[in-house]
Amino acid sequence: MSVNIVLISTYELGRQPFGLASPAAWLRKRGHSVTTFDLARQSLDEAAIGQAGLIAVYLPMHTATRLAAQLIPRLRKLNPAAHLCCYGLYAPMNVEYLRALGVSTILGGEFEEGLAQLTERLATAGKAISQSPDSMISMARLQFEVPDRSGMPAIEKYAHLIVPGDGFRIVGSTEASRGCKHLCRHCPIVPVYKGIFRIVSRDVVLEDIRCQVAAGAQHITFGDPDFFNGIRHAMDLVAALHREFPSITYDVTIKIEHLLKHKEHLPTLRDTGCLFVISAVESVDDTVLGFLDKGHTREDFIRVVKMFRELGMTLHPTFVPFTPWTTLDGYLDLLRVIAEQGVIENVAPIQLGIRLLIPEGSRMLELEGVRRLVRPFDPQSLAYPWKNAVPRLDALSETVQEIAAAAEGQKESRSATFERIWNAAHAAAGLRAPQVNLSAHSRAGVPFLSEPWYCCAEPTRDQLVSIGAPKPLTKNAVVSAGGFV
Repeated sequence: MSVNIVLISTYELGRQPFGLASPAAWLRKRGHSVTTFDLARQSLDEAAIGQAGLIAVYLPMHTATRLAAQLIPRLRKLNPAAHLCCYGLYAPMNVEYLRALGVSTILGGEFEEGLAQLTERLATAGKAISQSPDSMISMARLQFEVPDRSGMPAIEKYAHLIVPGDGFRIVGSTEASRGCKHLCRHCPIVPVYKGIFRIVSRDVVLEDIRCQVAAGAQHITFGDPDFFNGIRHAMDLVAALHREFPSITYDVTIKIEHLLKHKEHLPTLRDTGCLFVISAVESVDDTVLGFLDKGHTREDFIRVVKMFRELGMTLHPTFVPFTPWTTLDGYLDLLRVIAEQGVIENVAPIQLGIRLLIPEGSRMLELEGVRRLVRPFDPQSLAYPWKNAVPRLDALSETVQEIAAAAEGQKESRSATFERIWNAAHAAAGLRAPQVNLSAHSRAGVPFLSEPWYCCAEPTRDQLVSIGAPKPLTKNAVVSAGGFV
């Protein structure tokens, strides 16, 4: 018996959601009718919701979950008889909250098989089925299907690649692996995957890329938490990609630790079309890096910057500058390091205003100092709130976010925005701001995606009301490095 299924994504970093395309392929192969909605790029069809037997909402990150929480009551009102499911990284991390909203089934980890099994049970038993807590998170090794992106908004409607002096390119996206080997304390992947990662077979990834290239993609973003978790898989994949599509470029996300450990493979990345590498540096303070259990040091980051410059490669560092241990001197030091290392153009301004997010299940709560600091879990924000011991730092975080948001709206250069953040930070510290020393490297344009990479950021009130396409955040941005490494 066929089931009418609606799969919904509220937001996934300006990319066409893999978390819709992959399960859609599984479910359509089994004979079910599947409709997908990416609410970051299209409106919800109430008629389709009303006809669904199963409505499943994809929750890959904090922003998506906050947006979904506002959407679910509307879904229940439109179709009270439908079985509601939430799946993805943030679903098992927010079980109690989602249950209170009326969600019946929660799936995390490798969710495709769970969705297929749920659908089969609904086809035979109807809506009234229960879920065992043991079935919420699966680490099964799946034989992935080629993602089915039919019915989704065209890829040209998503984030573009901006190449200074060369216009823009249409971007496709895929995943070659999920989960992560590492246990960074602030990362939301850890409570679910617990150091496990799973590979998507090379044939599936390449076929997914072929379909997107045929649809117009000129650049591919690999959404893996860490592309070098499976180094042989990664290098075989990019070699095959380059052989088949020598003009297609790509970007990946890799830990600083892995960039040093596997530095012999970086020239191959460069030569096969890797335009830039994203790496979650988070901080240049070794004490903070120790609390976050990042596995690298300040000096490691500086070594990687130098290594990339010598190789003629582009590094996009990301940061979580505002933590419970951040000081005004520490924040000014971060800005100085960015300027001195000539990576101002490499850092999206929103990265300089992000606050640490502590969601349910976070390893940050292992630290006694953090447990003493945080207030009780707030189901509205889906996080444990905290404040810095120096109120000026919390105020500075908001100021930086506002500067970054205004700069995005005005299409201001990154160097000009950095200078405004530099002046604001010195003012917060009660210091006269010296002139920013913009090196030749700092002025050089670099390729970047049109939608800044800030991942699990708290949505604004307007986003929560409209369930629309998110814009850069203006207040209270927070991040937990989901999707970062």
